[in-house]
Amino acid sequence: MIWQQLQSLAGSYPLALRGLGMTVMLSLVSLVLGTLIGFGLGILRTGGNRLISGAIGAWVDLIRGTPFLVQIFLIFFILPELGVELDAFTAGIIALTNLAACFICEIVVAGIRSVPTGQVEAALASGLSRWQRMRQVVLPQAMRIVLPPLVGQYVLLIKDSSVVSAIGLTDLTRVGWLVVQRVPNGLLVFFLVGVGYFIVCYPLILLARRLEQRMGAAHGEVQI
Repeated sequence: MIWQQLQSLAGSYPLALRGLGMTVMLSLVSLVLGTLIGFGLGILRTGGNRLISGAIGAWVDLIRGTPFLVQIFLIFFILPELGVELDAFTAGIIALTNLAACFICEIVVAGIRSVPTGQVEAALASGLSRWQRMRQVVLPQAMRIVLPPLVGQYVLLIKDSSVVSAIGLTDLTRVGWLVVQRVPNGLLVFFLVGVGYFIVCYPLILLARRLEQRMGAAHGEVQI
């Protein structure tokens, strides 16, 4: 019985590979765009303009406070009624990028605000412009605080990408649902799906640990 199921799973290898590739592509594009937008929003939110900061804060709270499944349904099913036609892949990219940007924005804001005020005042006294202060003084110090939760958010985003299967995109989770219809062993099928996500996420976790170690060594931290 199990041997027959394993043979059936082996026959689904090309479909599983396609689903894994879709998950990686969707996550990679969303990670890059979400990081760029999230850093931009975080810098704007700490810029001192109350109107901009309030508007960004309201949007971030709205996205963080609502289920991601609802957000992707609104983008994929409601926008076409307003005249905006989107395919499943584009809708998934927009939803994941927006989600990542909002969470990364809060991470960046926390990192920037953790930099001692004296550092900023010293940079200001040195005659550095706001952008120079941010690029040369604030962000390098904030990255030590930002990096661990940032990578953690990357891992969460990769796992959240499984939600796009609800709009018909053939990612790794969708492949699992398709395969389980032919192989009546949900435990085995979704165990392998989980292994696929782990394979994608684990190198990222290892990379984050290595970067943290290098940054800690560069700043002369004592290892206990």
